[in-house]
Amino acid sequence: MVRFGLIGWGWRAEFFARAAGALPEHLSLAGVVTRDAERARAVREGYGTAVYGDLPSLLEAEHPAFVVVSVPPAIAAQHLATLAEAKVPALCETPPAADLEGLQAVCELARHGARIQVAEQYPFQPLHAARIALSDAGVIGTPSMASVSFSHGYHAFSVMRRHLRIGGEAAVIRAARLEATSEKGNTRAGPRERAELVANERITATLEWDHALGLYDFEQNQHRSYVRLPHVAVRGASGEISDDRVRLVHGLDEIRTVHLERVVAGQDGDLSGHELMGITGLDGWAWRNRFMGARLADDEIAVAECLVHMAAHVEGADGFYHVADAAQDHYLWLCLQQAAASGETVQSEVQPWVDQLTAR
Repeated sequence: MVRFGLIGWGWRAEFFARAAGALPEHLSLAGVVTRDAERARAVREGYGTAVYGDLPSLLEAEHPAFVVVSVPPAIAAQHLATLAEAKVPALCETPPAADLEGLQAVCELARHGARIQVAEQYPFQPLHAARIALSDAGVIGTPSMASVSFSHGYHAFSVMRRHLRIGGEAAVIRAARLEATSEKGNTRAGPRERAELVANERITATLEWDHALGLYDFEQNQHRSYVRLPHVAVRGASGEISDDRVRLVHGLDEIRTVHLERVVAGQDGDLSGHELMGITGLDGWAWRNRFMGARLADDEIAVAECLVHMAAHVEGADGFYHVADAAQDHYLWLCLQQAAASGETVQSEVQPWVDQLTAR
């Protein structure tokens, strides 16, 4: 069991606290840093956790194994610098900085010894993780195209680059903005209070590398929409993964379509409790829930994976999503926004952090 600290107490920060509460055998929230009196009271009453007014006080009192930095990107760098100076590993919320200059600065911290991973949860969400496992295993051959439509910006690129095994190579980016009308969905505050149509911005884009193509499509608030479906398609020489299906051919003409199926406990006469057991694939489990009993939703499972991977990392395991990878994905998002705003083709540039990217 690893004790960690948490800087910030907003909507996203509480995901880390809930994960720790659900997995006491793995994680313990040692303390939270917030100067807001209302939020401090919510932490104490909801989680019984100590609250500190600044990061040095938390470090001195609790000696956490690592600290989660869950604050706005514009101020994350100052906390990462403090943790680097104190030689305390950091798990930063996405993105680790707001602009290119900030991204380069936090990557320089890592270059000089700071241990910084980033809590990009989407590759750990169950269906994404199952597709990535199949892609990594070479089931469809070498992927040459990935189309993603499930979340915005850097989240989408973290999955796109992973499937395509793209590092920091330059990309040619074309993008377009348009207005799309659709049913209003949920918000962070919860379900909608009335049915209505709303206008949302939709961005579509292509990203071209020498041997791969990425297609990006996201409508504002799509991940909480009642009517917009998430889509991921990955094409390789030997097959294709499309959402929850895998298309392959065996021998001369044996065409095979395999469905990725969610296996859920607690249905019908199963009294073991309602929760996701795993996702079956070609020959058994494509992904298995290792947090059975915790009753976590898909995104909560993904956040828990980030925390458990970070706990393993501080004890000597390899990193799982380096700050340079997060910088690369956010940089691509900045370039895409530039292309969408100008209507012109944008070519990304190879950044100084290219040698720090995770090998693929």
